[in-house]
This record gives sequence, C-alpha cells and structure tokens, in this order.
Amino acid sequence: MYQLYYFPLNASMAPHFILEELNEPFELIKVDRKSNAQKSADYLALNPLGRIPTLINKEIDENDLVIFESAAICIHLAEANPNSKLIPKVGEHDRAKFFQWMMYLTNTVQAELMVYFYPEKYGVDSKIAVEIVNVQEQKITAMFDLLDKELINKDFLIGDNLTVCDYFLFMLAIWADELKKPPLAFKNLSRYLCQLAKRDAIIKACKTENFSLKDYL
Repeated sequence: MYQLYYFPLNASMAPHFILEELNEPFELIKVDRKSNAQKSADYLALNPLGRIPTLINKEIDENDLVIFESAAICIHLAEANPNSKLIPKVGEHDRAKFFQWMMYLTNTVQAELMVYFYPEKYGVDSKIAVEIVNVQEQKITAMFDLLDKELINKDFLIGDNLTVCDYFLFMLAIWADELKKPPLAFKNLSRYLCQLAKRDAIIKACKTENFSLKDYL
C-alpha cells in the first residue's frame, strides 16, 4: 500500500501518474501548500526538506519506507514493480539512456523551471527578477527544442516502451504551458504529449488534480 503526500500540479504529479499506471492500491494525502502545511512538524518528521512530494511504502519488511524527491519516488516505484516495465532492466541497452534523460529532466529542466517560477528566492529586486525570468524562458525553450529533436519518429523518450521518463516529462510540460513557446508548440513534442494524454493514468490523475487536458485533444 502506497501513500503519496501531494498537492495538485506540484512535483507530486509524476508519481501520481505512475501510481495510476501501476494500478496498485494507493492513498493520496493532500498537503495544503496554501497554509504552508509542508512546513508543519508532522510533515517535517516525514520529509525534513519540507517539500512535496513524499511517498510512504507500507509493504517493505513490515517497516514503512519513506522517500522524498519526485524523481527518486518515480524510480523507486518503477524498480519495485518490474512487471510494469517502466524502467529498463539492469543490463538492457536502454537503461543508461533512461538515467541520462531522467537526470536531464530533473537536474536540468526541472531545476531551471524552478528558477523561472521563483526568481525572488535569489534575493533580487523586481527589475532583476524580470530579467531572470526572460533569460530562463530562453534557456527552457532551448531545452524543449532538444527534447523535440529527440522525439523525431519516436512515441516514447526511451526506446519503444513507456517509462517513468515519459510521465516526468509530461508533468514538466504542463508546468511550462504558459511559456511564449510552450511544449505543445513543438511539432514532435506536441504529437508525443497528445498521445500520452490519452493514457488512462494521465486522464485519471489530471481529473483528480483538476487539470484540463482539452489542449491535448
């Protein structure tokens, strides 16, 4: 039994997609960011970073396994459910590429999006914050251009099978949908995202998180 501490459209969205895909029993526990609940003592006891998401796996050797960091949660879910084929097996050719793109998505694209959304965290005045946002938008657009080229004649980011990378990229694409050139403006990326949006896991999670997929239809 999994418990996912989440907030709609937060970094918990990719793990939410994956839990729906696995079709395993899970419970969603909403952490209200609006009231800063992620900084409460109870939540910090689970996740000392005070960030969302946190996953609890209650079936590991009769002891709860608590994991934070969205990418780590995604990889754990895939490894713990090998029949899902959401991560290439050890020794398979695509496994190295899986980690390459997973690290790119979380350490590069996601990290740059965080600077784009929260420039004020760098202690700059409003004028400099605007400049940071503009620079970040150019950088992030270039990253989606790279992903668009990678997806030429491909249905999935890694090989011929759906992996957690695809769900993680879908989450990031949702975050970036208000850029001057959003992910849906790229030919290959748009085709890829619209195809993913037909999956039951994404439909169910987006319904729960109150995100409309109308632009992907």
